[in-house]
Amino acid sequence: MIFGVPGGELLWLVAVILVGGVVAGILAGLFGIGGGAVVVPVLFEVFRLIGVPDAVLIQLCVGTSLAIMAPTNLRSYLAHRAAGAVLKDVLRLWTPLAVVGGIVGAVIATVAPGPVFKIAFVAIAGAIALKLLFGRESWRIADDLPQHPLIAGVGFLIGLAAALTGISGGSLCTMVLTLYGKPIHSAVATSAGVIVPITIAGTLGYMLAGLPHQALLPPLSVGFVSLIGFALMAPVSSWTAPYGARLAHALSRRHLEIAFGLFLLAAAARFLVSLIG
Repeated sequence: MIFGVPGGELLWLVAVILVGGVVAGILAGLFGIGGGAVVVPVLFEVFRLIGVPDAVLIQLCVGTSLAIMAPTNLRSYLAHRAAGAVLKDVLRLWTPLAVVGGIVGAVIATVAPGPVFKIAFVAIAGAIALKLLFGRESWRIADDLPQHPLIAGVGFLIGLAAALTGISGGSLCTMVLTLYGKPIHSAVATSAGVIVPITIAGTLGYMLAGLPHQALLPPLSVGFVSLIGFALMAPVSSWTAPYGARLAHALSRRHLEIAFGLFLLAAAARFLVSLIG
């Protein structure tokens, strides 16, 4: 028994985490999203069932998600880079401020209550879902990114969004690049590269942010990062990420976009219900 949960139920929860890891890894390579949009809802249900207090529940999910997605994002990026699809100038422009945004988000985690993170997830996941379901590849703001220094600030917003939601910011990065005329495969590949340092910085930040709350967290947690969740899900998601990257360069994505958009809406609705309840 752990937190009052029978061994058989724990085995079921482990199986759910492993399945979530497979899906998260494929999505990381396929959409350049890091898979956190799958990881956070899965971990939320797992940690809730084993009795993690609401005061630290969503922060633990976000921090663990960032840790899980760090190696997954790295493998996804390397696979895309091998295909020659990464926009190196965008990567250099956005990465520094993206790391700063991730650190700021981790600092917020030290003081902000759980509902702040749920609201952020609902807003960002809902926006991504609507873009996936109703967006068109023909949608454009411009044919290229603006030649203005402030465009580097997009990296900061991506890092901040990642640190507050655990989604890792890749879908936002992909969305911005496609709206500014970048080919979808290049956008996905570049997003995978931008979010690698975000997840590393965010993981370390959430570890430190959660140390004052250690008494409320489950065993084998370092701050807001569960080593058990990381150990179970990270190897699986990291292993499957390159397969998603290959699919991204070989398959039509429309049906997958619709399915993932519906999943995101369901996940956002679940967090919205938890806010109301």
